[in-house]
Amino acid sequence: MTTATPVLLNVNGIEVIYNHVILVLKGVSMTVPEGSIVALLGGNGAGKTTTLRAVSNLLRGERGEVTKGSIELRGERIEALSPAELVQRGVVQVMEGRHCFGHLTIEENLLTGAYTRRDSKAAIAETLEKVYTYFPRLKTRRHSQAAYTSGGEQQMCAIGRALMANPKMVLLDEPSMGLAPQIVEEVFSIVKDLNAREKVTFLLAEQNTNMALRYADYGYILENGRIVMDGAAKALAENEDVKEFYLGMGGGDRKSFREVKSYKRRKRWLA
Repeated sequence: MTTATPVLLNVNGIEVIYNHVILVLKGVSMTVPEGSIVALLGGNGAGKTTTLRAVSNLLRGERGEVTKGSIELRGERIEALSPAELVQRGVVQVMEGRHCFGHLTIEENLLTGAYTRRDSKAAIAETLEKVYTYFPRLKTRRHSQAAYTSGGEQQMCAIGRALMANPKMVLLDEPSMGLAPQIVEEVFSIVKDLNAREKVTFLLAEQNTNMALRYADYGYILENGRIVMDGAAKALAENEDVKEFYLGMGGGDRKSFREVKSYKRRKRWLA
């Protein structure tokens, strides 16, 4: 993606292998400009979650590793950093599945997100109030145990907890999964609001292509561990092949997007 905006994240030709044998990502390259919303699109098993975990360095817990290529944050190689060190540099991942501490209240969950901060209690309290401004539902339910809140409230709690760390970039994994359409719309609207007002950069993995392209600035489509297409979100949403294959606007069956006749893959990984 060519842009005058400074590049926050640069992923260059990465290969990811699980258990030393299973090749999951094959030469994935992408850039995330500062202050943007970039969507990783594709079906289940395409490699979206693995890409996010490669960036946040959460692969090791899944017995995965980046074996080729590089990942840079503001020009600094970050593959060797721990997830905690990445949080200190402003990169926070919101895991798929709304991982909240069920026995803690919503507010206690949110405060765990500020654990790595070294500033004052007053500053943390200010951030908490800001989170409540964006997520008024959470303020209403702040004394409720997370286990007894709705799926939408738990997703908002997971995003709010990430915001408590004062991140520069949030990696958001499948925010729409298992949520009612109205709640999905609400969550994406808040993400857009946070991006516009707080200048938080988002890299989000999402199967709901239609919703993601409505709110993102740029999109990358993954299939079988490779990027098969990328472009401005508006252009992707209007692309006939994307509409037919990913937005359900065409007929006929296809085994894969790569069988689309008009598709011309640009080689985006290292030789």
